[in-house]
Amino acid sequence: MHGQNLYNFSDDSFSQSSTHRPLTVTELNSRTRRMLETHFGNVRVEGELSALARPRSGHWYFTLKDSSAQIRCAMFKNRNNSLKFTPTEGMQLLLRGRVSLYEGRGDYQLIVDHMEEAGAGALQRAFEELKTKLASEGLFSAERKRDIPTLPQHIGVVTSPTGAAIKDILAVLKRRFPAIKVTVIPAAVQGKEASRDIVNAIKLANRMPDLDVLIVGRGGGSLEDLWPFNEEPVARAIASSALPVVSAVGHEIDFTIADFVADYRAPTPSAAAEILSPDRQEWLHKLNMLSRKLNTHIQHKLQTTSQSLDNISLRLRHPGERLREHNQRLDDLEIRLQQAMTISLQNRHSNTQQLQSRLLQQSPARLVEKIRHRTEHLSENLQHQIQKKLERQNHQLQQLSGHLNVVSPLATLSRGYSIIQKDDEIIRDASILTPGDHVTAQLSKGKIYCTVDQID
Repeated sequence: MHGQNLYNFSDDSFSQSSTHRPLTVTELNSRTRRMLETHFGNVRVEGELSALARPRSGHWYFTLKDSSAQIRCAMFKNRNNSLKFTPTEGMQLLLRGRVSLYEGRGDYQLIVDHMEEAGAGALQRAFEELKTKLASEGLFSAERKRDIPTLPQHIGVVTSPTGAAIKDILAVLKRRFPAIKVTVIPAAVQGKEASRDIVNAIKLANRMPDLDVLIVGRGGGSLEDLWPFNEEPVARAIASSALPVVSAVGHEIDFTIADFVADYRAPTPSAAAEILSPDRQEWLHKLNMLSRKLNTHIQHKLQTTSQSLDNISLRLRHPGERLREHNQRLDDLEIRLQQAMTISLQNRHSNTQQLQSRLLQQSPARLVEKIRHRTEHLSENLQHQIQKKLERQNHQLQQLSGHLNVVSPLATLSRGYSIIQKDDEIIRDASILTPGDHVTAQLSKGKIYCTVDQID
């Protein structure tokens, strides 16, 4: 019995003078019952159920005992009808009721108003109370839960370093994706100190710089074994964690407060490792498929680019061809000029011969002198015309040469520009080069051999 004071049994109902008549047994039992019910109106008692009897009346009669004592108990039909479980022999119970006396036999007994399972039953009650409290604060709401990473680089595990849970987790990760780094943050997962250990381990994990996600859990066990994961400090530590938390406590049928608070609930530690690790074979298959698609796309792109380059090359005239064309035109002009001069000279010479012939035919000296003067004049005029003709042709030649120099790549180079080549290929786009490439710069006078340091 808990929370009861010691009572003085020198109650007036028991004191009597020697002159009074002695009490009957009925009177004694009646007074004793009233005294017990007055002083022990509401008590809570824990013990083991024994000798349970359930007659047709619906009332229950049984004995509650511990290692050194026992008490008879009665729980009437109007009380036991509301129970959600059926008590069995040997069950540890927590009872609430009043102490009384069955006057017919003088038996001291406990009249039970309420019955619940002790141990697990008390734990279950505490579980439901905390669950209701945290749910009312919004700690279970889906809105506050974060997504877990699909491919974590580094997983932290809060569990016992020697338990079955960490072995299962490491075995699954080694099989599915051994490249994932795992750090175990040791913590007791059973016993009185377990709750504090788990909270400290979660806080330590959140101070680690490169963790991506945290598994908090242990292997299976009884409700008492799993109880540290039902304690409020652990629940609040999980809720306050900056890292996404995967709860992996017990077996699939086990539920703890940690499961409700965590960002994700895995039914077992092995399942937590499965959830956080991709299938290596599946990823390799996907990578192979992507590699084949990429190669196909690259080949197609190269073919398309090559065809486009060929088309452009057909339309693009090399500067050497244009130079040769202009040189040929200059040669043609020079030939035409020489031909014109020759024809002109021939014509003049022919005229001179005709005049000489006429002179010979007419012979007079005056005519000869006149013709001589005329011939000299014509000769001078011819030389003058030839000189003017040559000057015009030379001026035209200079104009053509000027136009040729304007479009000549050599003129462009003389203004400070250069032609950049790599492996005899002219570079027009910097993106096709990479740092470290060797290129040649063609200047107006000479070449420079360069190495690419940076590309903008």
